[in-house]
Amino acid sequence: MKLISLLLILIPLSGTVQAQDTTKISLPDFINLGLQNSGQVQYREHELSIAENQVEQAKLSRILPSVRLSSQHGVIPGVQSSNPELSDGSLYLDPNLKNDWENWAIFTRAEINAIQPIYTWGGIRNTINAAQYAKTSAEEQFNAVRAEASLQLLELYYSRLLAEELRTILNDARSTTERVGEELEKLMEEGNPDLDEADLFKYELFLADFNIQTAELEQSESAVSRLWNHILQPAPLQAYRPADPYLQESISDIETFETYRQTAMRERPELRSITAGMEAARLITEASRSQNKPAILLGITASYANTPNRPRQTNPFIINSTNYANAGVGIVLRQNLNFNSVQNQIEKNEIRYRKVQDLERALTDGLMLELTDAYNQAQVARITLDQTKNKLQTAKNWVRHEQLNWDLGFGNVDNLIEAVQKEFELRVELAQNIFDYNLKLAKLHKAAGMSLP
Repeated sequence: MKLISLLLILIPLSGTVQAQDTTKISLPDFINLGLQNSGQVQYREHELSIAENQVEQAKLSRILPSVRLSSQHGVIPGVQSSNPELSDGSLYLDPNLKNDWENWAIFTRAEINAIQPIYTWGGIRNTINAAQYAKTSAEEQFNAVRAEASLQLLELYYSRLLAEELRTILNDARSTTERVGEELEKLMEEGNPDLDEADLFKYELFLADFNIQTAELEQSESAVSRLWNHILQPAPLQAYRPADPYLQESISDIETFETYRQTAMRERPELRSITAGMEAARLITEASRSQNKPAILLGITASYANTPNRPRQTNPFIINSTNYANAGVGIVLRQNLNFNSVQNQIEKNEIRYRKVQDLERALTDGLMLELTDAYNQAQVARITLDQTKNKLQTAKNWVRHEQLNWDLGFGNVDNLIEAVQKEFELRVELAQNIFDYNLKLAKLHKAAGMSLP
């Protein structure tokens, strides 16, 4: 039976859960729960959160992007003047002013500086837009990961249905095989001359093949069950099983290749991610070019100091550094004079932009190859499935014919065993072909950027 080799490699198998409470789960719910428990999806979700944070960070550069506050604190002595006629606000006139080492007080000073951009030649605007496109690119990358993980989960869900379908077929085949064996034993006891020893050998070989396929199915069922338990993470006394009663082919029809091609060029998350990434690279290049031009800024500064034992001086040209208040607002021109460094950064961003352009063309070519291959495989799977249905119907007619001849007394044991074996093989083949068709149709939808069927 065909299983998910990629998941078998990447996902460690957990132990068998002894379940008492069985919950039926539909395919959409199975995919949603599997995505919630997927480490890869959660990892990409964190990257998306980082991109969203970068957008907010870029937006913060519009309003007071630079605000610095510094403060100093300590204990200093007061001052003592030798001229009693001087007021506290004119102590700077006393040439013999001394420190009063017996008068101590707490010194506090704080200074704040802020810059508000006024005009940056589109630098801030382009940076914000670039961050938003980068976020869009991250969202599409996240969607691509979800689509791939959803396809793997769909395959695992159908694998469980296929295993149950094959179990039903094997049970039916075992019942038929036992009846054939009973008839052969009856013929041997009666000494029927029409019974050839070669017929017994063929029956024993058929029985051995049947036992081998039964053992293979049991191992496949066990592997799929362990994968289900690992992905769904059920409670200790809980188990999940498919809500669908049996494996059935998808009702979605295969559209024309042109329909899928146009949808893929418009909806594939990888292409949408590249398109957004290319626009982000272009805007980053434009933002770097603005660094060659002088930016107009609004500068804001304010400082304040206070010490109780050191009076503030009244002369505006004399500032007591321990007790004063000051504020100022002015226009600032900021020009980066390192033109070579800026030019190298511009060239680097231009190379990145051309790199993303080349990546878009390469990705488009790869997606077209993927879409073409998926479309061809889906078409072949559809034809194979239809032909297998016809072959199975023929095999059933053959079995009925041989059974009727056997009941009438002139049947051939060799033909009956061969007919039963062929019907059994075709029933297994039909179940596998339904699985293949559903999976390949889902891969076609994923290659076209469409929702899974």
